[in-house]
Amino acid sequence: IAEAMERVGRDGVITVEEAKGIDDELEVVEGMQFDRGYLSPYFVTNSEKMTCELENPLLLLTDAKITSLKDLVPVLEQIQQTGRPLVIIADDLEGEALATLVLNKLKGVLNITAVKAPGFGDRKKAMLNDIAILTGATLITDELGLTLEKATLAELGQCSKVVIDKDNTVIVDGKGDPANVEARVNEIKSQMETTSSEYDKEKLQERLAKLSGGVAVIKVGAATETEMKEKKDRVDDALSATKAAVDEGIIIGGGAALIKAGQKVEIDLVDDQLIGAEIILRAISAPMKQIAINAGCDAGVVVDKVMNNDNPNVGFNAATGEYIDMLEAGIVDPLKVARVALLNATSVSSLLLTTEATVADVKEEPTAMPTMPDMSGMGGMPGMM
Repeated sequence: IAEAMERVGRDGVITVEEAKGIDDELEVVEGMQFDRGYLSPYFVTNSEKMTCELENPLLLLTDAKITSLKDLVPVLEQIQQTGRPLVIIADDLEGEALATLVLNKLKGVLNITAVKAPGFGDRKKAMLNDIAILTGATLITDELGLTLEKATLAELGQCSKVVIDKDNTVIVDGKGDPANVEARVNEIKSQMETTSSEYDKEKLQERLAKLSGGVAVIKVGAATETEMKEKKDRVDDALSATKAAVDEGIIIGGGAALIKAGQKVEIDLVDDQLIGAEIILRAISAPMKQIAINAGCDAGVVVDKVMNNDNPNVGFNAATGEYIDMLEAGIVDPLKVARVALLNATSVSSLLLTTEATVADVKEEPTAMPTMPDMSGMGGMPGMM
């Protein structure tokens, strides 16, 4: 996880998948990757890997659907004179246009490939603009009054390399202006802060990673399916904790940070507000108390010893029963986790205190079996001894 974070940065995307073998693997995609492959296998340049690999290509980006080659002829003639390969990323490319490009590729007239634009709807337009900024291209779109017939070399993007397989495209080392890329990154970050949709936030994070960080895939290996599930869950939890730590930093673990912070609080309140503050200061010792109870120790004694220790980093190590410097021992928690937990607990408690009534299920007591009636005075019954 640490290596993945180091490779893709804080804005990168890290996903966890199941490996096919028993060994753990880390796969990092350098550059921008999106889930669209070549439109025809005839564009393949590496038959062994079934990939199309183009060095130092030009990139033509458009949100138009290309069906006729006549729209492309002027710009193709200019590209042919440069001798450089071309990557076309369009809304779609089909019919006569695709067939003619394939034919020119097979004849060696043009070193070319074509890919459908990633995403759908508004996200497709946004992704095309991201690619344009990353590569220094101008998106050919009717909204700007630009057409393919009048496209020039100045409107094409550039990068060091493009690798395309049947499912994915990777653009390596885009030659766009770094200042424009940074501005786009800040724009996406701003959108992430204002959106309330978790789905939109996830998609914005993916775009951010493609522009500024990268994509890392941690493949978790195991011998059995049960071990795989348990191990993958642990990696997911560790990854979430690591991301939270990168976002806001770390604090000493075991609930010690809350207790130490509580000792620094100066209360200048009266009446009900004072009572509320004192309740919170008592409540923040609950995590350490629970850890002590789980370890079979006296919770009050543990909390008292931590509070009275002058070292601000001292906490209780439940595994050994010792009071140690938590930072030196590497026992830490993400600040974000502790902060959000305290905020959520305070929010729920406040809601319960100000609620006039709650709806709850009443637990029904099990009904006792009825006692058998006394049959001693009934006399004998036929057929019974």
